Amino acid sequence: MLTPMPPPLLDLKDIALTLGGTPLLESAGLAIGRGEKICLVGRNGSGKSTLLRIAAGPLEPDRGIRFLQPGTSLRYLPQEPDLSGFKTVLAYAEAGLDTQSSAHRAEMFLADLGLTGEEDPAKISGGEARRAALARVLAADPDILLLDEPTNHLDLPTIEWLEAALKSSRAAIVLVSHDRRFLENLSHATVWLDRGCTRRLEQGFAAFESWRDKLLEEEQRDAHKLERKIAAEEDWVRYGVTARRKRNVRRMAELAALRQEKRDARRQTGEVAFATNEGRVSGRLVIEAKRIAKNFGERIIVRDLSLRILRSDRLGIVGANGAGKTTLINILTGELRPDSGTLRHGANLDLATLDQKRAALNPDATLADTLTGGGSDYVEVGGAKKHVVGYMRDFLFQPEQARSPVGKLSGGERARLMLARALALPSNLLVLDEPTNDLDLETLELLEEMLADYPGTVIVVSHDRDFLDHVATSVLVAEGDGRWIEYAGGYSDMLKQRGSSILSPGREEPAKKGEPSSPKQRRPQSATRRLSFKEKHALEKLPAEMERLRAQRSKLQALLADPQLYSKDPKRFAEASAAFTKAGNELAQAEERWLELEILREQVEGSVL
Repeated sequence: MLTPMPPPLLDLKDIALTLGGTPLLESAGLAIGRGEKICLVGRNGSGKSTLLRIAAGPLEPDRGIRFLQPGTSLRYLPQEPDLSGFKTVLAYAEAGLDTQSSAHRAEMFLADLGLTGEEDPAKISGGEARRAALARVLAADPDILLLDEPTNHLDLPTIEWLEAALKSSRAAIVLVSHDRRFLENLSHATVWLDRGCTRRLEQGFAAFESWRDKLLEEEQRDAHKLERKIAAEEDWVRYGVTARRKRNVRRMAELAALRQEKRDARRQTGEVAFATNEGRVSGRLVIEAKRIAKNFGERIIVRDLSLRILRSDRLGIVGANGAGKTTLINILTGELRPDSGTLRHGANLDLATLDQKRAALNPDATLADTLTGGGSDYVEVGGAKKHVVGYMRDFLFQPEQARSPVGKLSGGERARLMLARALALPSNLLVLDEPTNDLDLETLELLEEMLADYPGTVIVVSHDRDFLDHVATSVLVAEGDGRWIEYAGGYSDMLKQRGSSILSPGREEPAKKGEPSSPKQRRPQSATRRLSFKEKHALEKLPAEMERLRAQRSKLQALLADPQLYSKDPKRFAEASAAFTKAGNELAQAEERWLELEILREQVEGSVL
């Protein structure tokens, strides 16, 4: 007899948790099979981190079942790793190993992540703490990895390194991240946490948004049906009871139940409403830099950079941590003088900035005073006055939070507050330093739409590749040794022109003598061969085949989920189990073959740029 589908390594069922009198999780679940790569998505405050903590074990739910297969190793990366109590970063990383793991792996991963291991945990930055925590969980080589915002504080080279490491990992992985490109490239299934409950899609994040929108449309239709049914029952109460002179107890009870259902329904949270306070129209030329340079001692930040930024441009600035992105912004906006070269600003510039460190927020000030500047209850947006409570609602803050101190806000709420304040200032030049940090996926989409409609000029520093592809009209890249080169288009366009990923400091490849510095003159290495007709045909047909296999697996999984199937029809259960396993193997082979061909195609196309 064929063996049935293996049980999950970790299974959460009917998880419920109430915090501060408000239900956060009501009927949440999460099943993790061997080798699966799942993304867990939902709005800020929906409970993703809480569900991950319950899955990891430190947090007990009010109700529900957590089952971990005996002998299964699990590692959890929290949003804010705690390195206190360790003398060195290496000691912290080694503390995550078990007796079967090699200490050499901790040293290896620390080195890959740009750390020596001798760093003092009390003196490292947020990005270095995140790298140390990643080394700790990866070195253990567990069966299950639970990763909460693993790309936070990481630069683009490290994000791309981490992506490759997780792709090759044998571990089953659950990811919580605001980085859409990261989720798209890694996930094979998606779990959506919404209003305390979870729903699962047996496809990666790339298919999530259309699936989510479809579910919400169906939910709205059901809500309208409920409204109509209530109206019909109320009509019967008003006229039917009087006419028959007899109260129908059953129908009255049904009406009461319908009304209770409507009251108890947890509706989808409202959307963020972004609006900018437009300043004067700037001149056509916004910023012009001619051969500017900046050094700090022997360290070269900018070398011989010439750049023109015109009205309505959206310039993305990317590079490894420590490349000098923030310093360059300070030079371009006039806060810092270059050592040499000339900098010219156009006429009528009204600047608004967003600081990535949220340092400009006073933790003791209230939300209302932070937005209005104090002494008023109104914010001027788009030339019109708006009550601060109404403006707060646009950014998903509740009226009762108006007098709450900023220090009590979560990271996502602080990010929204900084955006609200920056967008309330009259401006025609927006400078955004890591604006996507801590924002949920829906808020990111709305921010992109706002920037697309913004009539002024935008300069943005970001490690979010998808965000840059949607927003930037050109990308300025730190090439190392103070060299910066501008590429037309978004991040993906830059990669095609550049022919390689961005390099980390310490892994930089300095230009060889006589090497061309213009992006138009650069050429990637030629691909070793061309795609054959058979390979091209496979590349075209494989996506449809993968979708067919995913649909087949979903159908079989629904069949096997019937607890009575085995007892009613053992033969059909065995056949379905075998077919599910076969479809899974064929899907893995198809995905691996498609990935090989896609990489080869990119190499071939890159060779002719």
